[in-house]
Amino acid sequence: MATSSPFVLSAVEQQQLRQLVRKGTASARQLTRARILQFTHQGHGAPAIRHLLGVSEATVYNVRRRYRDQGLAAALGEKPRPGQPRKVTPAVEATITSLACTEAPDGYARWSLRLLHARVIQLGVAVGEESVRQVLKKVNSSPGCRNSGV
Repeated sequence: MATSSPFVLSAVEQQQLRQLVRKGTASARQLTRARILQFTHQGHGAPAIRHLLGVSEATVYNVRRRYRDQGLAAALGEKPRPGQPRKVTPAVEATITSLACTEAPDGYARWSLRLLHARVIQLGVAVGEESVRQVLKKVNSSPGCRNSGV
């Protein structure tokens, strides 16, 4: 079995970790990662750290690897998470807003929310009625009211 090189934090990094843990204002995940690095520097093995901090050994190994490969900031931080992409893009907002500024279709005095939503769907934009309402609210437009917004 291959042995890894000794894990050594610089004096500056040790000080940063001590301050981070002492303040306690960072996220719980960040504090756990800092403690993992501190215990590793003190010579504790992954099984001991696992029991001390209540994390999995994989977490200990991942934090160590991230520190070794990318440095202290990467080991303490998190990568951005993807999340759900926005359904109402700026282009969709522009379409809804410009449509609300046009004259209502024949047979209607003004745009209603449902009428506007139906027209947006006809244009091939897949958004819900609530999304249309939120866009209009954002630009301070109220269909059916002559004195507002756009």
